[in-house]
Amino acid sequence: MIKRKYSVIVFDLGNVLIPFDYNILIEKFNGIEPGLGNKFIEYYRSNYSIHRDFERGFISEKEFISKMLCVIDNRIDTNTFCKYYADIFRVNKEVASLLPILKNNYKLFLLSNTDSIHQKYGWQQYDFLKHFDELILSHKIGAVKPEEKIYRAVEKSSGLPAEEHIFIDDVEEYVNAAKKLGWDGIHFINYNSLVEELKLRDVLKINV
Repeated sequence: MIKRKYSVIVFDLGNVLIPFDYNILIEKFNGIEPGLGNKFIEYYRSNYSIHRDFERGFISEKEFISKMLCVIDNRIDTNTFCKYYADIFRVNKEVASLLPILKNNYKLFLLSNTDSIHQKYGWQQYDFLKHFDELILSHKIGAVKPEEKIYRAVEKSSGLPAEEHIFIDDVEEYVNAAKKLGWDGIHFINYNSLVEELKLRDVLKINV
């Protein structure tokens, strides 16, 4: 592997730093009424463009919640929906433990397709976020991965050339999109494979 200069390490959020599971939400809705969660997730997946538009910030939080509450027959209030909808995450402590180590030598950026509810109710309280220089979030940028605009927002914020960025994401399509723009990229499989990839690049030089 040809050695190159790295200055910025860009992490995806969901399923890299915080695995998520929509089955948690389904079970909560099914607890309100049998089959309600299944009805919700079928609609949610069949109309994924609504979710994507919400992540882009193209539809408002109020409009999104209204649509989703209609699907579950308004059986809960707005605040309860937000809590249920966002309570699907847990922290990958092994991956999070790399952040303070990497922070010693690199700028750290978070690049996530995410919406305002997941941010406010789901993960904003996580302590590991303090290690990031910047959070680049789709609903604030008006674009989602793999669209070029959201990667360029990272470059604009870092002020550094494309080739000095490494992107880590569990979705290979998003990694490949970054590579086409001149970034390096690592397809995240698990903690151990990530460590090996970082060591190959001399980004991580100590045993963890």
